[in-house]
Amino acid sequence: MRVPLYIAKRYAFSKSKSKAISVITKIASVGIVVSAMAMFIVMSVFGGLRSFSLSFTHEMDPDLKLFPTEGKYLKVSDDQLQKISDTELFDGVAKVVEDRVLFLFKEKQLVAHVKGVDANYSSVSPMEQNLLYGHWLDVNSDEAVVGVAISYQLSMGLFDTENSFQAYAIKPGKGAIENPQNAFIRKHLTPVGVYTLRNDELDNKYVYTSLNVAQELLSIDSTQYTNLEFAVKPEISENKAVEAIQNVFGDSVVVKNRVQLNDGLYRMLNTENVVVYLIVTLVVIIALFTIIGAMIMIILEKQNNMKTLSNLGMSLKQIRRVFLAQGLIISFSGGVVGVILGAIVVFLQKKYCLLMIQGDMPYPVSLSFFNLVLVLVTIFTLGFLASWMAASRVNSKYLE
Repeated sequence: MRVPLYIAKRYAFSKSKSKAISVITKIASVGIVVSAMAMFIVMSVFGGLRSFSLSFTHEMDPDLKLFPTEGKYLKVSDDQLQKISDTELFDGVAKVVEDRVLFLFKEKQLVAHVKGVDANYSSVSPMEQNLLYGHWLDVNSDEAVVGVAISYQLSMGLFDTENSFQAYAIKPGKGAIENPQNAFIRKHLTPVGVYTLRNDELDNKYVYTSLNVAQELLSIDSTQYTNLEFAVKPEISENKAVEAIQNVFGDSVVVKNRVQLNDGLYRMLNTENVVVYLIVTLVVIIALFTIIGAMIMIILEKQNNMKTLSNLGMSLKQIRRVFLAQGLIISFSGGVVGVILGAIVVFLQKKYCLLMIQGDMPYPVSLSFFNLVLVLVTIFTLGFLASWMAASRVNSKYLE
């Protein structure tokens, strides 16, 4: 392969006698550079969007979340919590009560999720860092922290003593309701903070309260919770942590990690990535058609050279390897240059925020080594196929 490769390099980097062929080869090379650059930038943009979308799950969801297999509420004893603490596998374990209730403020109303949390919640979730204004709630009070979209819908301000912020939940029981006034449990809350995750759905979803307030509102006792949330220590494997939880609580619970909690979102993002990859690959394939045309033109131009090489003892197979190697050199060189230019564009966007989605939010991009390898492998594979198709045109008639 050394001799064919040496000749291929001479052909690839030397000027053609025909000006038209030189122009066609340059156009083909530029097409590969541009398509590789576009492919890397598009994959980096969607990688950034994927990371941006998943960042919300890191803000809202814990490392592990425990649910009851049956019923709505989970009964947890102090002994079970102590056993979990004794494993020393977790940075924090938070008790949570969550359900949909009705909220009223200034004659405006909406249905949202009340989420009652205890003092350990800050160790499993960084929600306090997402406060837009105000402060985090005191878990021994009737204070509440609401999403920014909820505050807008209810025209709610903080520390408003003149207007009452109320939560309503239906009383559990059986039989017909004789007096609607007695059908609900009502709690008065004091809004002290507003959070934002820059996501309309999540900013319109939760009202955080203390655990006791949520339990009273939903008429459950102090040992019942909708779920437990766990922060696993960085050096501990997820499987080991899940096994420890199952040993304490048995088969009456289900443990889900962050991916399982958002399996629909992950499936959607993975599907989007595959579709985008296939679309940009189609663009590369179209660009590589110019390589086939350019290689066929070069083969026609080098017909006399092929006769000379044949007379010097090269076989037809070796001559085909010359043009195969030449096509690979052009394809791979264009791919490398395109990826370098694409990486420069992505780096500039990441560092200097050249393109903004809105105000202070730059368009997210991800400078990934995986994307770099993926683009180069794609270009090399498709370039090999295009070069092989062109080189296979060489037959014995060219050597006569």
